[in-house]
Amino acid sequence: MWSSSRHVDKRSPNVWLLDILKGSNVGAEVNFDENLLVARASSNGLCVACKGSRFLCGKARCPIIVKANYFLKSVPLMQSEDIAGASPPSVFVGRIGYPYVYAGPLVPPVQEDTSVYDLPEFWFGKSIDEIVGFRSMLIRGKHRVHVQKFEKAGKIIDKTRELALAVKPVDVELILKKKPRGFLLLDDEVQPFGPSAPIKDLIVGNTRWDHQIEKAYSDTDLRAAEAVLELYGKGVLVTKIQRAFSVGSFGLEKNRRFVPTRWSITAVDSIISKELMEKVKTFPEISEYRVYESVYLDNVFEVLMLPSAWSYEAIEAWYPGTVWNPSGRNVVMFSDWEDYEGRTTYAEIGGCYYAARLAVCEQLVKEQRQATVIVLREAHPSYIMPVGVWQVRENVRNAMRQKPYTFKTLDEALKWIANRFQIPIQRWIMRSELLKNALFQKRITDFIAKI
Repeated sequence: MWSSSRHVDKRSPNVWLLDILKGSNVGAEVNFDENLLVARASSNGLCVACKGSRFLCGKARCPIIVKANYFLKSVPLMQSEDIAGASPPSVFVGRIGYPYVYAGPLVPPVQEDTSVYDLPEFWFGKSIDEIVGFRSMLIRGKHRVHVQKFEKAGKIIDKTRELALAVKPVDVELILKKKPRGFLLLDDEVQPFGPSAPIKDLIVGNTRWDHQIEKAYSDTDLRAAEAVLELYGKGVLVTKIQRAFSVGSFGLEKNRRFVPTRWSITAVDSIISKELMEKVKTFPEISEYRVYESVYLDNVFEVLMLPSAWSYEAIEAWYPGTVWNPSGRNVVMFSDWEDYEGRTTYAEIGGCYYAARLAVCEQLVKEQRQATVIVLREAHPSYIMPVGVWQVRENVRNAMRQKPYTFKTLDEALKWIANRFQIPIQRWIMRSELLKNALFQKRITDFIAKI
Protein backbone atom coordinates (compact mmCIF):
# COMPACT_ATOMS: atom_id res chain seq x y z
CA MET A 1 0.00 0.00 0.00
CA TRP A 2 1.13 3.61 0.03
CA SER A 3 3.78 3.92 2.72
CA SER A 4 1.90 4.24 5.99
CA SER A 5 2.63 6.50 8.94
CA ARG A 6 -0.02 9.14 9.54
CA HIS A 7 -3.80 9.51 9.36
CA VAL A 8 -4.99 11.41 6.30
CA ASP A 9 -8.13 13.52 6.54
CA LYS A 10 -10.50 11.86 4.08
CA ARG A 11 -12.46 15.11 3.70
CA SER A 12 -9.54 16.85 2.00
CA PRO A 13 -7.68 15.92 -1.20
CA ASN A 14 -4.36 14.13 -0.97
CA VAL A 15 -2.57 17.29 -2.05
CA TRP A 16 0.94 15.96 -1.53
CA LEU A 17 0.26 12.85 -3.63
CA LEU A 18 -1.45 14.76 -6.42
CA ASP A 19 1.52 17.10 -6.49
CA ILE A 20 3.86 14.13 -6.94
CA LEU A 21 1.75 12.70 -9.75
CA LYS A 22 1.52 16.02 -11.58
CA GLY A 23 5.23 16.65 -11.15
CA SER A 24 6.04 13.26 -12.65
CA ASN A 25 3.45 13.63 -15.45
CA VAL A 26 1.84 10.36 -14.32
CA GLY A 27 -1.85 10.30 -15.13
CA ALA A 28 -1.66 13.43 -17.30
CA GLU A 29 -3.83 11.82 -19.96
CA VAL A 30 -6.33 10.29 -17.54
CA ASN A 31 -9.38 12.04 -16.12
CA PHE A 32 -10.01 10.57 -12.69
CA ASP A 33 -11.84 11.40 -9.48
CA GLU A 34 -9.13 12.49 -7.06
CA ASN A 35 -11.20 11.19 -4.14
CA LEU A 36 -10.87 7.64 -5.46
CA LEU A 37 -7.13 7.69 -4.86
CA VAL A 38 -6.49 6.85 -1.21
CA ALA A 39 -3.07 7.75 0.15
CA ARG A 40 -1.44 6.82 3.43
CA ALA A 41 1.77 8.68 3.89
CA SER A 42 3.12 11.51 6.00
CA SER A 43 2.35 14.85 4.40
CA ASN A 44 5.65 16.26 5.65
CA GLY A 45 7.90 13.29 4.89
CA LEU A 46 10.47 12.51 2.24
CA CYS A 47 7.80 11.94 -0.41
CA VAL A 48 6.79 15.61 -0.42
CA ALA A 49 10.35 16.86 -0.72
CA CYS A 50 11.30 14.24 -3.28
CA LYS A 51 8.22 14.32 -5.54
CA GLY A 52 9.34 11.03 -7.03
CA SER A 53 12.37 12.46 -8.78
CA ARG A 54 15.23 12.87 -6.31
CA PHE A 55 15.13 9.31 -4.87
CA LEU A 56 15.68 10.55 -1.32
CA CYS A 57 14.47 7.21 0.08
CA GLY A 58 17.38 5.42 -1.59
CA LYS A 59 15.29 3.31 -3.94
CA ALA A 60 16.31 3.01 -7.57
CA ARG A 61 12.78 3.97 -8.68
CA CYS A 62 9.84 5.61 -6.93
CA PRO A 63 7.35 2.88 -5.94
CA ILE A 64 4.54 5.42 -5.51
CA ILE A 65 4.88 6.53 -9.12
CA VAL A 66 5.14 2.94 -10.39
CA LYS A 67 2.00 1.91 -8.48
CA ALA A 68 0.05 5.06 -9.30
CA ASN A 69 0.94 4.79 -12.98
CA TYR A 70 -0.64 1.36 -13.31
CA PHE A 71 -3.61 2.26 -11.17
CA LEU A 72 -4.39 5.32 -13.25
CA LYS A 73 -4.15 3.32 -16.45
CA SER A 74 -6.92 1.10 -15.10
CA VAL A 75 -9.14 4.02 -13.96
CA PRO A 76 -11.17 4.19 -17.21
CA LEU A 77 -12.24 0.60 -16.58
CA MET A 78 -13.47 1.36 -13.06
CA GLN A 79 -15.99 4.16 -13.49
CA SER A 80 -18.92 2.12 -12.21
CA GLU A 81 -20.04 0.19 -9.15
CA ASP A 82 -20.81 -2.67 -11.53
CA ILE A 83 -17.61 -4.56 -12.45
CA ALA A 84 -17.78 -7.39 -14.96
CA GLY A 85 -14.77 -9.49 -15.85
CA ALA A 86 -13.05 -12.87 -15.80
CA SER A 87 -11.65 -13.70 -12.37
CA PRO A 88 -8.37 -15.71 -12.75
CA PRO A 89 -9.97 -17.18 -10.41
CA SER A 90 -8.76 -15.30 -7.36
CA VAL A 91 -9.99 -14.51 -3.86
CA PHE A 92 -8.57 -12.65 -0.90
CA VAL A 93 -9.19 -13.14 2.81
CA GLY A 94 -7.96 -10.32 5.04
CA ARG A 95 -6.67 -10.59 8.58
CA ILE A 96 -7.52 -7.20 10.13
CA GLY A 97 -10.18 -7.62 12.84
CA TYR A 98 -9.74 -11.40 13.09
CA PRO A 99 -11.93 -13.47 13.64
CA TYR A 100 -14.19 -11.03 11.76
CA VAL A 101 -12.42 -10.47 8.46
CA TYR A 102 -13.14 -9.15 4.97
CA ALA A 103 -13.24 -11.77 2.24
CA GLY A 104 -14.21 -11.68 -1.40
CA PRO A 105 -13.18 -12.16 -5.02
CA LEU A 106 -10.53 -10.36 -7.05
CA VAL A 107 -12.00 -9.38 -10.43
CA PRO A 108 -10.30 -7.53 -13.30
CA PRO A 109 -12.69 -5.48 -15.48
CA VAL A 110 -11.58 -7.35 -18.62
CA GLN A 111 -12.93 -10.30 -20.56
CA GLU A 112 -9.95 -12.43 -21.58
CA ASP A 113 -7.79 -15.28 -20.32
CA THR A 114 -6.71 -13.88 -16.96
CA SER A 115 -5.37 -17.13 -15.48
CA VAL A 116 -1.81 -15.79 -15.24
CA TYR A 117 -3.05 -12.98 -12.96
CA ASP A 118 -3.06 -15.39 -10.01
CA LEU A 119 -0.56 -18.12 -10.85
CA PRO A 120 2.83 -17.07 -9.42
CA GLU A 121 4.33 -20.35 -10.58
CA PHE A 122 4.30 -18.77 -14.06
CA TRP A 123 5.56 -15.32 -13.10
CA PHE A 124 9.28 -15.99 -12.84
CA GLY A 125 11.10 -13.75 -15.30
CA LYS A 126 8.39 -11.09 -15.45
CA SER A 127 9.38 -7.56 -14.44
CA ILE A 128 7.98 -5.71 -11.44
CA ASP A 129 6.13 -3.48 -13.92
CA GLU A 130 4.45 -6.47 -15.56
CA ILE A 131 3.43 -7.97 -12.22
CA VAL A 132 2.12 -4.69 -10.80
CA GLY A 133 0.46 -4.04 -14.15
CA PHE A 134 -1.84 -7.03 -14.21
CA ARG A 135 -2.24 -7.29 -10.42
CA SER A 136 -3.35 -3.64 -10.15
CA MET A 137 -6.26 -4.55 -12.44
CA LEU A 138 -7.69 -6.90 -9.82
CA ILE A 139 -10.55 -5.17 -8.01
CA ARG A 140 -11.15 -6.58 -4.56
CA GLY A 141 -14.70 -7.03 -3.37
CA LYS A 142 -15.02 -7.05 0.42
CA HIS A 143 -17.62 -8.77 2.58
CA ARG A 144 -17.42 -9.16 6.36
CA VAL A 145 -17.45 -12.72 7.69
CA HIS A 146 -16.62 -14.59 10.88
CA VAL A 147 -13.94 -17.15 10.02
CA GLN A 148 -15.79 -19.98 11.79
CA LYS A 149 -19.32 -19.03 10.70
CA PHE A 150 -18.76 -18.68 6.97
CA GLU A 151 -21.39 -21.30 6.10
CA LYS A 152 -24.06 -18.98 7.51
CA ALA A 153 -22.67 -15.84 5.89
CA GLY A 154 -24.93 -15.96 2.85
CA LYS A 155 -24.69 -15.96 -0.93
CA ILE A 156 -21.67 -13.67 -1.33
CA ILE A 157 -19.38 -15.89 0.74
CA ASP A 158 -20.83 -19.04 -0.82
CA LYS A 159 -20.00 -17.69 -4.28
CA THR A 160 -16.55 -16.60 -3.14
CA ARG A 161 -15.78 -20.17 -1.99
CA GLU A 162 -17.18 -21.56 -5.23
CA LEU A 163 -14.91 -19.25 -7.19
CA ALA A 164 -11.82 -20.22 -5.16
CA LEU A 165 -12.14 -23.85 -6.24
CA ALA A 166 -12.55 -23.14 -9.96
CA VAL A 167 -10.04 -24.67 -12.34
CA LYS A 168 -9.99 -21.82 -14.89
CA PRO A 169 -11.12 -18.16 -15.22
CA VAL A 170 -14.77 -17.53 -14.37
CA ASP A 171 -17.05 -14.76 -15.59
CA VAL A 172 -18.03 -12.65 -12.60
CA GLU A 173 -20.26 -9.62 -12.10
CA LEU A 174 -19.19 -7.73 -9.00
CA ILE A 175 -21.78 -5.20 -7.86
CA LEU A 176 -20.22 -2.85 -5.33
CA LYS A 177 -21.76 -0.46 -2.82
CA LYS A 178 -19.53 2.33 -4.17
CA LYS A 179 -16.86 2.86 -6.78
CA PRO A 180 -13.61 1.00 -6.02
CA ARG A 181 -10.93 3.18 -4.45
CA GLY A 182 -7.31 3.23 -5.56
CA PHE A 183 -5.75 1.25 -2.77
CA LEU A 184 -2.88 -0.85 -4.01
CA LEU A 185 -1.80 -3.31 -1.33
CA LEU A 186 1.82 -4.45 -1.44
CA ASP A 187 2.92 -7.01 1.11
CA ASP A 188 5.90 -9.33 1.39
CA GLU A 189 3.60 -12.28 2.12
CA VAL A 190 0.87 -11.87 -0.51
CA GLN A 191 0.67 -10.85 -4.14
CA PRO A 192 -0.34 -7.22 -4.80
CA PHE A 193 -3.82 -6.30 -6.01
CA GLY A 194 -5.69 -3.15 -6.87
CA PRO A 195 -8.66 -1.02 -5.72
CA SER A 196 -11.33 -2.27 -3.34
CA ALA A 197 -14.91 -1.64 -2.23
CA PRO A 198 -17.65 -3.40 -0.20
CA ILE A 199 -19.80 -5.89 -2.11
CA LYS A 200 -23.50 -5.32 -2.69
CA ASP A 201 -24.03 -8.44 -4.80
CA LEU A 202 -21.94 -11.10 -6.51
CA ILE A 203 -22.93 -13.06 -9.60
CA VAL A 204 -20.66 -15.93 -10.62
CA GLY A 205 -20.93 -17.68 -13.98
CA ASN A 206 -20.61 -21.39 -14.58
CA THR A 207 -17.66 -22.82 -12.70
CA ARG A 208 -15.84 -26.08 -13.15
CA TRP A 209 -14.01 -27.12 -10.03
CA ASP A 210 -10.58 -28.69 -9.95
CA HIS A 211 -11.62 -32.34 -9.50
CA GLN A 212 -8.68 -33.12 -7.21
CA ILE A 213 -9.53 -30.20 -4.90
CA GLU A 214 -13.24 -30.98 -5.10
CA LYS A 215 -12.53 -34.50 -3.82
CA ALA A 216 -10.62 -33.15 -0.82
CA TYR A 217 -13.38 -30.57 -0.23
CA SER A 218 -16.03 -33.30 -0.16
CA ASP A 219 -14.10 -35.47 2.31
CA THR A 220 -15.06 -33.98 5.66
CA ASP A 221 -13.18 -36.72 7.54
CA LEU A 222 -9.85 -35.84 5.95
CA ARG A 223 -7.63 -33.57 8.04
CA ALA A 224 -6.48 -30.31 6.47
CA ALA A 225 -2.75 -31.17 6.50
CA GLU A 226 -3.46 -34.55 4.93
CA ALA A 227 -5.54 -32.87 2.21
CA VAL A 228 -2.73 -30.42 1.45
CA LEU A 229 -0.14 -33.20 1.17
CA GLU A 230 -2.41 -35.41 -0.92
CA LEU A 231 -3.08 -32.62 -3.42
CA TYR A 232 0.59 -31.64 -3.60
CA GLY A 233 1.49 -35.29 -4.21
CA LYS A 234 -0.93 -35.34 -7.15
CA GLY A 235 0.75 -32.32 -8.75
CA VAL A 236 -1.73 -29.58 -7.84
CA LEU A 237 0.00 -26.19 -7.87
CA VAL A 238 0.89 -24.79 -4.46
CA THR A 239 -0.98 -21.56 -5.29
CA LYS A 240 -4.21 -23.44 -5.95
CA ILE A 241 -3.86 -25.41 -2.72
CA GLN A 242 -3.28 -22.18 -0.79
CA ARG A 243 -6.34 -20.55 -2.36
CA ALA A 244 -8.63 -23.44 -1.42
CA PHE A 245 -7.07 -23.64 2.06
CA SER A 246 -7.91 -19.97 2.69
CA VAL A 247 -11.66 -20.45 2.15
CA GLY A 248 -12.03 -23.38 4.55
CA SER A 249 -12.16 -26.16 1.96
CA PHE A 250 -10.12 -28.72 3.89
CA GLY A 251 -10.21 -30.45 7.24
CA LEU A 252 -12.72 -32.10 9.52
CA GLU A 253 -16.14 -30.59 8.96
CA LYS A 254 -16.42 -29.09 12.46
CA ASN A 255 -12.95 -27.54 12.25
CA ARG A 256 -13.19 -25.81 8.89
CA ARG A 257 -12.71 -22.06 8.83
CA PHE A 258 -11.57 -19.18 6.65
CA VAL A 259 -7.86 -18.46 6.89
CA PRO A 260 -6.37 -15.05 6.04
CA THR A 261 -4.59 -15.29 2.70
CA ARG A 262 -1.14 -14.43 4.06
CA TRP A 263 -1.51 -17.11 6.76
CA SER A 264 -2.73 -19.74 4.32
CA ILE A 265 0.29 -19.17 2.05
CA THR A 266 2.74 -19.79 4.88
CA ALA A 267 0.70 -22.66 6.33
CA VAL A 268 0.73 -24.59 3.07
CA ASP A 269 4.46 -23.97 2.48
CA SER A 270 5.15 -25.11 6.05
CA ILE A 271 2.99 -28.24 5.88
CA ILE A 272 4.51 -29.43 2.61
CA SER A 273 8.13 -28.62 3.44
CA LYS A 274 7.86 -30.26 6.86
CA GLU A 275 6.69 -33.49 5.25
CA LEU A 276 9.45 -33.32 2.62
CA MET A 277 12.03 -32.69 5.37
CA GLU A 278 11.17 -36.00 7.01
CA LYS A 279 11.81 -37.78 3.71
CA VAL A 280 15.09 -35.91 3.24
CA LYS A 281 16.35 -37.19 6.60
CA THR A 282 16.12 -40.78 5.38
CA PHE A 283 18.47 -40.25 2.41
CA PRO A 284 22.29 -40.45 2.26
CA GLU A 285 24.22 -37.19 2.49
CA ILE A 286 25.56 -35.43 -0.59
CA SER A 287 29.28 -35.97 -1.17
CA GLU A 288 30.45 -32.45 -2.05
CA TYR A 289 29.85 -28.78 -1.27
CA ARG A 290 27.36 -27.19 -3.65
CA VAL A 291 26.27 -23.67 -4.53
CA TYR A 292 23.10 -22.96 -6.52
CA GLU A 293 22.30 -19.48 -7.79
CA SER A 294 19.35 -17.42 -8.99
CA VAL A 295 19.11 -13.69 -9.73
CA TYR A 296 15.71 -12.09 -10.29
CA LEU A 297 14.05 -8.75 -9.48
CA ASP A 298 17.40 -7.52 -8.13
CA ASN A 299 17.38 -10.30 -5.54
CA VAL A 300 20.50 -12.47 -5.54
CA PHE A 301 20.08 -15.96 -4.07
CA GLU A 302 23.03 -18.22 -3.28
CA VAL A 303 22.00 -21.61 -1.89
CA LEU A 304 24.82 -23.42 -0.13
CA MET A 305 24.60 -27.15 0.56
CA LEU A 306 27.02 -28.90 2.90
CA PRO A 307 27.63 -32.68 2.98
CA SER A 308 26.18 -33.31 6.43
CA ALA A 309 22.93 -34.15 8.21
CA TRP A 310 19.82 -32.10 7.47
CA SER A 311 19.63 -28.63 8.99
CA TYR A 312 18.41 -25.43 7.43
CA GLU A 313 18.97 -21.71 7.62
CA ALA A 314 17.75 -18.66 5.72
CA ILE A 315 19.54 -15.30 5.84
CA GLU A 316 18.32 -12.10 4.17
CA ALA A 317 20.36 -8.93 3.65
CA TRP A 318 18.49 -5.74 2.76
CA TYR A 319 20.27 -2.75 1.31
CA PRO A 320 19.28 0.82 2.26
CA GLY A 321 16.32 1.91 0.17
CA THR A 322 14.84 -1.59 -0.04
CA VAL A 323 11.44 -2.68 1.27
CA TRP A 324 12.43 -3.58 4.82
CA ASN A 325 15.26 -1.07 5.15
CA PRO A 326 13.75 2.06 3.56
CA SER A 327 15.59 4.75 5.50
CA GLY A 328 18.64 2.96 6.88
CA ARG A 329 22.21 3.84 6.04
CA ASN A 330 23.63 0.34 6.36
CA VAL A 331 22.73 -3.14 5.20
CA VAL A 332 20.32 -4.90 7.58
CA MET A 333 20.41 -8.70 7.96
CA PHE A 334 17.76 -11.10 9.25
CA SER A 335 18.04 -14.85 9.79
CA ASP A 336 16.40 -17.98 11.19
CA TRP A 337 17.55 -21.57 11.37
CA GLU A 338 16.71 -25.06 12.58
CA ASP A 339 18.71 -28.18 13.36
CA TYR A 340 17.95 -31.80 12.53
CA GLU A 341 15.05 -31.89 15.00
CA GLY A 342 13.32 -28.93 13.36
CA ARG A 343 11.81 -25.82 14.96
CA THR A 344 8.77 -25.34 17.21
CA THR A 345 8.35 -21.57 16.88
CA TYR A 346 7.40 -19.39 13.92
CA ALA A 347 10.38 -18.07 11.96
CA GLU A 348 10.96 -14.38 12.58
CA ILE A 349 11.68 -13.62 8.93
CA GLY A 350 8.19 -14.86 8.11
CA GLY A 351 6.80 -16.72 5.14
CA CYS A 352 9.97 -16.40 3.06
CA TYR A 353 11.65 -18.91 5.40
CA TYR A 354 9.11 -21.63 4.64
CA ALA A 355 8.86 -20.83 0.93
CA ALA A 356 12.61 -21.30 0.48
CA ARG A 357 12.57 -24.43 2.66
CA LEU A 358 9.93 -25.96 0.39
CA ALA A 359 11.99 -25.28 -2.72
CA VAL A 360 15.24 -26.82 -1.42
CA CYS A 361 13.44 -29.85 0.01
CA GLU A 362 11.82 -30.50 -3.35
CA GLN A 363 15.26 -30.77 -4.94
CA LEU A 364 16.71 -33.02 -2.24
CA VAL A 365 13.73 -35.36 -2.39
CA LYS A 366 14.07 -35.49 -6.17
CA GLU A 367 17.73 -36.49 -5.80
CA GLN A 368 17.05 -38.63 -2.73
CA ARG A 369 19.87 -36.90 -0.89
CA GLN A 370 20.34 -35.15 2.46
CA ALA A 371 22.33 -31.98 3.24
CA THR A 372 22.72 -28.97 5.47
CA VAL A 373 21.19 -26.09 3.50
CA ILE A 374 21.81 -22.37 3.88
CA VAL A 375 19.81 -19.96 1.70
CA LEU A 376 21.49 -16.56 1.37
CA ARG A 377 19.57 -13.63 -0.13
CA GLU A 378 20.84 -10.18 -1.04
CA ALA A 379 18.04 -7.69 -1.83
CA HIS A 380 19.18 -4.59 -3.74
CA PRO A 381 17.54 -1.14 -4.13
CA SER A 382 16.02 -1.95 -7.52
CA TYR A 383 13.70 -4.31 -5.63
CA ILE A 384 11.52 -1.29 -4.94
CA MET A 385 8.44 -3.03 -3.59
CA PRO A 386 7.43 -6.46 -2.31
CA VAL A 387 5.50 -8.62 -4.75
CA GLY A 388 4.77 -11.59 -2.49
CA VAL A 389 6.47 -14.57 -0.89
CA TRP A 390 6.11 -16.48 -4.17
CA GLN A 391 9.16 -14.54 -5.37
CA VAL A 392 11.36 -16.36 -2.84
CA ARG A 393 9.84 -19.77 -3.58
CA GLU A 394 10.21 -19.41 -7.34
CA ASN A 395 13.66 -17.82 -7.12
CA VAL A 396 14.97 -20.73 -5.06
CA ARG A 397 13.16 -23.22 -7.30
CA ASN A 398 14.92 -21.59 -10.24
CA ALA A 399 18.25 -21.96 -8.45
CA MET A 400 17.51 -25.65 -7.90
CA ARG A 401 16.89 -26.11 -11.63
CA GLN A 402 20.41 -24.92 -12.44
CA LYS A 403 23.48 -27.11 -12.41
CA PRO A 404 25.23 -26.45 -9.08
CA TYR A 405 28.80 -25.29 -8.69
CA THR A 406 30.62 -28.00 -6.74
CA PHE A 407 33.62 -27.75 -4.41
CA LYS A 408 35.76 -30.06 -2.32
CA THR A 409 35.90 -27.79 0.71
CA LEU A 410 33.69 -25.27 2.47
CA ASP A 411 36.37 -22.59 2.13
CA GLU A 412 36.31 -22.95 -1.65
CA ALA A 413 32.52 -22.68 -1.73
CA LEU A 414 32.54 -19.57 0.47
CA LYS A 415 35.21 -17.91 -1.67
CA TRP A 416 33.03 -18.46 -4.73
CA ILE A 417 29.96 -16.98 -2.95
CA ALA A 418 32.07 -14.03 -1.81
CA ASN A 419 32.64 -13.13 -5.46
CA ARG A 420 28.90 -13.20 -6.17
CA PHE A 421 27.83 -10.96 -3.28
CA GLN A 422 28.61 -7.33 -2.55
CA ILE A 423 28.42 -7.88 1.20
CA PRO A 424 31.69 -9.30 2.63
CA ILE A 425 31.47 -13.05 3.27
CA GLN A 426 32.60 -12.51 6.87
CA ARG A 427 29.32 -10.73 7.63
CA TRP A 428 27.37 -13.71 6.34
CA ILE A 429 29.47 -16.08 8.42
CA MET A 430 29.03 -14.08 11.62
CA ARG A 431 25.27 -13.92 11.05
CA SER A 432 24.95 -17.65 10.32
CA GLU A 433 24.59 -20.22 13.09
CA LEU A 434 25.18 -23.12 10.71
CA LEU A 435 28.26 -21.62 9.05
CA LYS A 436 29.85 -20.80 12.40
CA ASN A 437 29.12 -24.32 13.53
CA ALA A 438 30.65 -25.82 10.37
CA LEU A 439 33.75 -23.60 10.49
CA PHE A 440 34.53 -23.37 14.18
CA GLN A 441 32.85 -26.26 16.01
CA LYS A 442 35.05 -29.29 16.55
CA ARG A 443 33.47 -32.69 15.98
CA ILE A 444 34.39 -36.01 17.51
CA THR A 445 35.41 -37.23 14.03
CA ASP A 446 38.08 -34.50 13.97
CA PHE A 447 39.74 -36.09 17.00
CA ILE A 448 39.31 -39.66 15.76
CA ALA A 449 41.09 -38.74 12.51
CA LYS A 450 44.17 -37.72 14.52
CA ILE A 451 44.41 -40.97 16.47
